[in-house]
Amino acid sequence: MIPVPHRVANRVTETHDAVTVCLEPVRDALPRSRPGQFMMLYAHGVGEVAISVSGDPSTSDGTTTHTIRAVGAVSRALHDTPPGAVLGVRGPFGTGWDLASVRGRDLVVVAGGLGLAPLRPVVLAALADRASYRHVVLVAGARTPREFLYRHQLNAWAWHEDIDVCRTVDVPGPGWAGGVGFVTEPLAALDLEPAGTTALLCGPEPMMRFCARTLQGRGVAARDIQVSLERNMKCGAGQCGHCQLGPLLVCRDGPVVTYDVAGPLLKVREL
Repeated sequence: MIPVPHRVANRVTETHDAVTVCLEPVRDALPRSRPGQFMMLYAHGVGEVAISVSGDPSTSDGTTTHTIRAVGAVSRALHDTPPGAVLGVRGPFGTGWDLASVRGRDLVVVAGGLGLAPLRPVVLAALADRASYRHVVLVAGARTPREFLYRHQLNAWAWHEDIDVCRTVDVPGPGWAGGVGFVTEPLAALDLEPAGTTALLCGPEPMMRFCARTLQGRGVAARDIQVSLERNMKCGAGQCGHCQLGPLLVCRDGPVVTYDVAGPLLKVREL
């Protein structure tokens, strides 16, 4: 429960309100995270918030990478922290994406907006172990082309022969040659083998619900659809109860759960 000091080693601007920071331990390193897990990041004198890990899961130097969007006082303070400054870090916490169950199957990754951050480690892990998957597909959506995270990396993946990338936006800009519309549209058009497909979804809850319905309509079982839930996490260790969702404490039993578990719970609006 005690934040471990980490220094901002690098800071990269992603969009007008999002940055990716690499944090290095000042002294002791925390355990390595799994794709899909999160850390509690503490801005001194402001507060603490849960932020997904968005870096390469193969990194073993003790650093941890996070993509932060400025939406409140704490996230704004974390977002604005300059290189060299010190933040507090606790974790890793929660469940990760179950990639072991995807081996030998088709992997479909669907991200909406900031939801690409906790899924980026999945794509990096899949490309590093490409022989373990039949097909790897990434469907990424954003409001405008300028609001995609990791734009240079997305462009590189789009030319990579080991992954199929489909990008779609709500509002196209000049020169935009990708799709226009919701991520459900390219998802509905994918050539799927339902019994051999596992889908990982992360983004706004309505997006995940509609994507899950689209996939289920194509014959993909709910147990083969994994989603990342987001609730008001305070302790990160399943002690305070702030993130309770039905029988789940999202910080402990999630954030990643299968849709046969999450589907009924996502009908309950967060207060």
